[in-house]
Amino acid sequence: MSEHPPRIAIVTGGGTGIGRAAARALAGAGWQVVLAGRRIEPLERAMAEIGDNGPRPLAIPTDVGNPESVRALFDRTWDAFGRLDLLFNNAGTGAPAIPIDSLSYEQWMTVVNANLTGAFLCTQQAFRLMKMQTPRGGRIINNGSISAHTPRPLSAPYTATKHAVTGLTKSTALDGRAWDIACGQIDIGNAATEMTDRMTQGVLQPDGSSRPEPRMDVDHVGQAVLYMAGLPLESNVLFMTVMATKMPFVGRG
Repeated sequence: MSEHPPRIAIVTGGGTGIGRAAARALAGAGWQVVLAGRRIEPLERAMAEIGDNGPRPLAIPTDVGNPESVRALFDRTWDAFGRLDLLFNNAGTGAPAIPIDSLSYEQWMTVVNANLTGAFLCTQQAFRLMKMQTPRGGRIINNGSISAHTPRPLSAPYTATKHAVTGLTKSTALDGRAWDIACGQIDIGNAATEMTDRMTQGVLQPDGSSRPEPRMDVDHVGQAVLYMAGLPLESNVLFMTVMATKMPFVGRG
């Protein structure tokens, strides 16, 4: 048995894809993981899978775009474990790949609420807990994207929110200094998840063509998140890019 209690992590969007891979890596290293997501079924499947490799996760259905739902997530985590060491702001979504003048207000706001407002609301609540716990402090990791640097065609809502997440990361890193709260961002390109299955058939390119794109094992992303999370608070990875080596990014277009 370890002399030290497990560190506590909240992973939003934890039921599928990158969130599930990150939660699996954290649990395998002994972290107590809280899985948050809109649908209970994926959370339960992830919980069963991860529970074989580390401390059994806690699953809490959460809408990250809803302030009351987010506060309930953090309150339940505090009630269960008495502290929070890591928040992985991973939950997110995209809009249909259609011209910007064809996007509806509702489509725009769905992406903004999931990708940006959700990260902001969760960061607020993480600050609340991390400032009052003993020892104080903790770490926040934001899921950015390759699109936080270079957009894909017809991706205005997603790209705009991911650029905004970069601003949130920098502001959080700055404002967290006084409270021993570190913040970094991981930008991911073409991890093999349900969301990127379509890339094996062909993805719209800037020249108007459609071509398949290479992907990488999503567990490599999980291990990268684990590395960032495991650093002592005196050290921080402010930005990390993990991508499929041969995907079109450097020189994209």
